Amino acid sequence: MKLERRTHDPAALLEFFESGLTALGAVCERTWHDRLQVLAEGRATRIWPEPDGEDLHEDELHFLAADAAGDRDAAHDVFPGCPLTFRLAEALHSSPLPLERVVLAAGDRSATEAPASDVARKLWRAQFPDTTRWQLAAPFTRDFHYSLVALVRCEIQAIDQQWALSRVAVDLATGASDDSLAREFAAAEVHAAPPAGLAWPAPEPAHWSAWLREAIAADLAPDLGAVQARQQARLKNEWQRIDDYFENYARELAERGRRGAAKAKVAERLAAAKAEQARHRADQLARHEILVRPHLDSLLLVAEPVWRAGCEVVRAHRTETVTARFIPRSRRWSVLQAG
Repeated sequence: MKLERRTHDPAALLEFFESGLTALGAVCERTWHDRLQVLAEGRATRIWPEPDGEDLHEDELHFLAADAAGDRDAAHDVFPGCPLTFRLAEALHSSPLPLERVVLAAGDRSATEAPASDVARKLWRAQFPDTTRWQLAAPFTRDFHYSLVALVRCEIQAIDQQWALSRVAVDLATGASDDSLAREFAAAEVHAAPPAGLAWPAPEPAHWSAWLREAIAADLAPDLGAVQARQQARLKNEWQRIDDYFENYARELAERGRRGAAKAKVAERLAAAKAEQARHRADQLARHEILVRPHLDSLLLVAEPVWRAGCEVVRAHRTETVTARFIPRSRRWSVLQAG
């Protein structure tokens, strides 16, 4: 789920810098409604690209309106896209990124009462239309379903550089993206007294990284499609410009050859021109590459109460016994094991 970008608000940014720099050990004082005097040391000095070289760094930050006129100083002025804002956000992140855990509360009746058999059957058949029969092989029991939720900043490096902030969720049983959890997570209710002894899944960095990459790629696909279309149009124009130049040069060389110039020398220059044309085309192709750099801002392991059941289904005229979880939040099944 792509999160909407906030509008530039100097007052909110001033509060962010004041609280953030204070958390890093700096001393801050508001000297005016849009100015912040800062005395920083240690980690707090890292937001400036070239600190004084001493233990302390003193500066006055000026928080400009989005439409402010005049020159801007990236070391002292805070404006839309200001590098100081990005560096402060990076400095506030823990390294390595902690994996936090949270248990969601049962929000409604469907999460506290097992689903009726006919409802469960209808939802199963809608989700798995390749099955022709479904029935319970073992009764519903209480269980927990586990997901991974990540807040990701993506830097899209192209001719027009962009940033995108997304919340993605992954079903840890199947590795599939859980778009409904990503959308509804901000409004989810956290369990005030989570049960002890939950069987939290062990971290699997290789699998989780691959699943997160797939979820991020799917979430960014619309944005990347627009960026790619612009890049391709510009690349086509650059290639056309290069081809026109070298075609004209080749015609000029051919004309010289007809006027009596040494054919061997003309052929040598034509070969060199073709090699140079290929080099220029390859250079433009490299310049128009699109690079996406994801930055994980938070990583959360989420447990939510669900219903577990054994199911007997018929698929392709064969009877299978399946262990699955029914997730009341999204009214869908998550298959754990099929035999």
